[in-house]
Amino acid sequence: MEEELGDLLLQVVFHCQLARERGAFDFERVARHIADKLLRRHPHVFGNLRVKNVDQVWANWEKIKRAEKHGTRTPGRLRWMAFRNIFPRSCGSRKLMKKARRAGLATGTPRSSKRTRTRVAEELFELARYANSRGWSAEDLLRSETRKRERALRKLEARRPPQGSATAESATV
Repeated sequence: MEEELGDLLLQVVFHCQLARERGAFDFERVARHIADKLLRRHPHVFGNLRVKNVDQVWANWEKIKRAEKHGTRTPGRLRWMAFRNIFPRSCGSRKLMKKARRAGLATGTPRSSKRTRTRVAEELFELARYANSRGWSAEDLLRSETRKRERALRKLEARRPPQGSATAESATV
């Protein structure tokens, strides 16, 4: 991990140097920006804000982020990542559902939620084996399904009123 972090730091230093040579910004400005952002977005850690649980932390974080992004192309709306290209396929699905839950767009529990972790792993393996026997890539199938669900969540999110508005409290998901 130490070596990977060193590689990452090299990229940051390298890009900061290129930007400094163009007169755009430098490493100090980048470091100051991220430090300020951490302080701003975490008043429950660095300030006087008291929270009762992690849900309040996330709600406050989203509120702060919306205020910071006010006036951008998609004010008050979620900024969806291209999960399928950044994370391994299964991780992309997990990240998508985590973001959807935080936004209040994923409610309820999946079917057959009483399955054990071992049973789920066995079923996933069998599904991958079945897909392979048909000449399909299980990862590609999962990526396709994740994209489909991402599009559906984006549409649902776009129809919801922004949080904090008078109608946001009565919106059902």
